[in-house]
Amino acid sequence: MTLKEVLLNGKKYWGFEGEIYPGSNLVFIKGSIGFIMCGYLNLETAEKMNNVAAIVTGVKSVDDTLKKNSTTNAQKIGVVSGISVLETLEKIG
Repeated sequence: MTLKEVLLNGKKYWGFEGEIYPGSNLVFIKGSIGFIMCGYLNLETAEKMNNVAAIVTGVKSVDDTLKKNSTTNAQKIGVVSGISVLETLEKIG
């Protein structure tokens, strides 16, 4: 398991990645108002908790940038399907 500092446009984010089973990784990146999580974590729970959250699927590390889905609160700030993790990080600051 690795905690990684992610710098983007002068802002710092924290990413977490680690193999939870051979060939299966858990990935999470935290911004100041929300987070990006891999498909192992539950979008419906984030929605119920009123979080600003987005899901990436098919990723193995914080460097993967395949954006797929987000909570309604994330959608309100412009996190929509198809944008990259870097664009999402800028929005969740």
